[in-house]
Amino acid sequence: MSVALEPVAVKKLGRVEYVATWQAMREFTRRRDESTADELWLVEHPPVYTLGQGADPRFGPGDASPIPVIASDRGGEITFHGPGQAVVYALVDLARRGIKVKQFVSLLEDAILDLLEGRGERRPGAPGVYVGGAKVAALGIRVSRGRAYHGVALNVDMDLSPFRAIAPCGYPGLAVTQMRALGAAGTVDELGERLARRIVARLEHA
Repeated sequence: MSVALEPVAVKKLGRVEYVATWQAMREFTRRRDESTADELWLVEHPPVYTLGQGADPRFGPGDASPIPVIASDRGGEITFHGPGQAVVYALVDLARRGIKVKQFVSLLEDAILDLLEGRGERRPGAPGVYVGGAKVAALGIRVSRGRAYHGVALNVDMDLSPFRAIAPCGYPGLAVTQMRALGAAGTVDELGERLARRIVARLEHA
């Protein structure tokens, strides 16, 4: 007999430091058990570069960067977080839901594609979502004991210049865009909430 899952909790945490949020995600994942409801955390971060576990430091901004560089435990390469970017962290018990890691990555990408209403696309071998070859959303997760954390970062209305100091996601010269440039209506909070709703809907039907 299947067991009904608790509804996914969506929490709006505002603008918070990256390291403190990362530590809180790790602690949540470490402490959760079979009955813990899945959660989505909606945040913005002050300017920060983060390196995924597979990231090549040569693609980073260099030692003279005025923006902090943090080596994280998520998958993927280097990216930039900053004000005007909607970050949705997905703390999901994949094992309990019977979702494989690749399925989960596709689910998160599909939610972003839904938000873009047919204008977005995937790029083989480079997780995330693109429009006209420019990256609009980055994706990186970590799975521990079948439970995922980290998530997706959607560029909404932000200063994109820090991306020029790095090879975004390990691709030198990769163009980066944002929702404002694509004519999308809505604030960072509003678009983050819309994306979260789409992720919840897909989790409920996975």
